[in-house]
Amino acid sequence: MTAAPTSGTRATKAAARATGERLLQAFALAGAAEVEADILLPAEVLLDLYGEDIRARAFVTQDPLRGEMMMRPDFTVPVVQMHMARGSDPARYCYMGEVFRKQEHRGPRTAEYFQVGYELFARAAPPEADAEVFALISRLLAHLPLTPVIGDIGILTAAVRGLPTLDSRKAALLRHIWRPRRFRALIERYAGAAAMPPGRQVLLSGGAGSDAPFIGLRGEAEVEARIAALQEDAAAPPIPAAEVARLGQLFALVAPAPEALERLAALAAEMPAIAPAVAQLGARLAAMAARGVDLDTLTYDASHGRGTMEYYDGFVFALRQTTAGRADPRLPPVATGGRYDALTAVLGAAAGHGSIPAVGGVIRPGLVAELEAAR
Repeated sequence: MTAAPTSGTRATKAAARATGERLLQAFALAGAAEVEADILLPAEVLLDLYGEDIRARAFVTQDPLRGEMMMRPDFTVPVVQMHMARGSDPARYCYMGEVFRKQEHRGPRTAEYFQVGYELFARAAPPEADAEVFALISRLLAHLPLTPVIGDIGILTAAVRGLPTLDSRKAALLRHIWRPRRFRALIERYAGAAAMPPGRQVLLSGGAGSDAPFIGLRGEAEVEARIAALQEDAAAPPIPAAEVARLGQLFALVAPAPEALERLAALAAEMPAIAPAVAQLGARLAAMAARGVDLDTLTYDASHGRGTMEYYDGFVFALRQTTAGRADPRLPPVATGGRYDALTAVLGAAAGHGSIPAVGGVIRPGLVAELEAAR
């Protein structure tokens, strides 16, 4: 028999719900239409859109009629799916409800909690829309001891696309940009600093004319194509050390936003592929300043957003709880968000509509309630 929740648990949920309703009303006053999303969602399509981290943490079950289902891990994907099914017109949405994610360890992160969010689908210049979402959420949480951190996945992907190497190598790096260890291992191999994996050496040594039997689901043509791709990769020259060093410098950049912009502009002189994305960052910071955001309080972390939602492809941000004057990565963020243009393109194509630029953010009202109670 499951024990009944304690009065403290009920009080905590009530406080989270009340705080969420207050934030939801603020989003509605900003022009957002309130929407809802089912708690049980079809898993087959949506899990691929969330990425590896959420796939591993989703609560999945089997329905005899609807197939594999999952408990809602967030609102953004189902809200985008709903919007793109209706069309690709500009819109603002807000929502509140519980989300569910497995946790590996007991601690401050819980498997079930409230989210309240704001999603903006706009054909206006992306920097302006990014600034609107960030400024609105920052203003609502300005009374709390939080540290804002921003980043830009678009700058990182632009840098990878600009590398002087095979398209297949760039595609692999882009696929693993959200998995830093795997990304680093690939860079080291493509730069000639790490040995080829033993399994790949064995496959290449067999060659296209190997007499070994074909075992498994792949046909002979597929195996031959894979061997040819591996041979092309093995014959390709390594990525120059200077390029790898610049990439490492870019990914490791952490600085106050104005200083980061200057350093990125200097890097863009040597990495011209990132210049348009750096210009977008400059326009975004200017739009934030115009909305009253103090840029000197923003920390730019170039790798922020890696290891989280894989549908973000541009601006990313978080408002983190502060410990000893700094953002504490050990604690769950109070608010997160970012730009996800590629997601609307995928779901728009599935619905027979075009894509639309989109950006959004979510707040955890339970954490807001706790921080307000502790003041």
